[in-house]
Amino acid sequence: MTVEVHDSEVDIVIAALQPNLTPFFEAWKPFFSRFHVIVVKDPELAAELQIPSGFDVKVYTKSDIQGLLGATSINFSGHSCRYFGYLVSRKKYVISIDDNCLPAKDPAGMTVDAVTQHMVNLKTPATPFFFNTLYDPYRKGADFVRGYPFSLREGVECMLSCGLWLHNADYDPMTHVVKRNQRNTNYVDAVMTVPLGAMLPVSGINVAFNREVLGPVMFPGLRIRKEGNHRWDTLEDIWNGLCAKIVCDSLGYGMKTGLPYVMRSDAEAGKALESLKDWEGVKLMDDVLPFFQSVKLSRNGVTVDGCVKELAGIVREKLAPKNPIFAKAADAMEEWTKLWKSHGAQSA
Repeated sequence: MTVEVHDSEVDIVIAALQPNLTPFFEAWKPFFSRFHVIVVKDPELAAELQIPSGFDVKVYTKSDIQGLLGATSINFSGHSCRYFGYLVSRKKYVISIDDNCLPAKDPAGMTVDAVTQHMVNLKTPATPFFFNTLYDPYRKGADFVRGYPFSLREGVECMLSCGLWLHNADYDPMTHVVKRNQRNTNYVDAVMTVPLGAMLPVSGINVAFNREVLGPVMFPGLRIRKEGNHRWDTLEDIWNGLCAKIVCDSLGYGMKTGLPYVMRSDAEAGKALESLKDWEGVKLMDDVLPFFQSVKLSRNGVTVDGCVKELAGIVREKLAPKNPIFAKAADAMEEWTKLWKSHGAQSA
């Protein structure tokens, strides 16, 4: 299925965790240059950013965050700074790619246009209510298989596209240490809708979403102790993705995963041992996943904002007694809905 991608409906949001963004921007120039790019500088990064000319770029710094939001309980440092970009964007769609990723090549040697593929995922329907064994039925060469009810073939709106990565895979620190020399070379040419009720670890490395609808649930909620700037130091994107999946399931929207791929740098490889001793993410997920697998929102939640507020209350009731980190997550979720109402709800 062919879709039209308009410059005026997409923002590219980049979290700048390193000062020299020239190689990143030059590599992405064929795909980013026609769009508005929002760069949010990590508030803890002191060095000046290096960004080449030829792009429509707006850079936001620590002073911009403080000037717009004032006092807030949400910590926008590290990878979480990208969420400020989601807040100030005024476009219908947002695509966010980590600054240590470059365009990937498919098995035929063609450079992958991640922007267009994300937009195809978002602009074609999702099919969360019944799994199609040919994966995405709207892709060229595919369709609904025999036995797929015709009443479900129109699908539903897709709200989030979770892309993948080649080379340096997105592992937790334990897996990185055990498989420190392993690189992901497995390019699977497929897109699939995540089924209703199925949870997934959404990686913020390569993600796109419908900001107009899903914006109130795209927040940095769960911040683990001693969180650093390596992906394996964080769970903010995992928590965010689980919250988004619950909201999408409750409101009848869909999420997809698979294409597009990006090529993830080796820069972080070999450093996971530093985080291994103190990383609490594994223990937290033992509580987090069963919670999200069992939580059900009421029928009173008919908006994304309402669902987030209800979900925050359930987190406070069910998870906070187990660990105070979840109480802080609930606080951040409620704070985000207020920030979105005051600063993010406007559209272009």
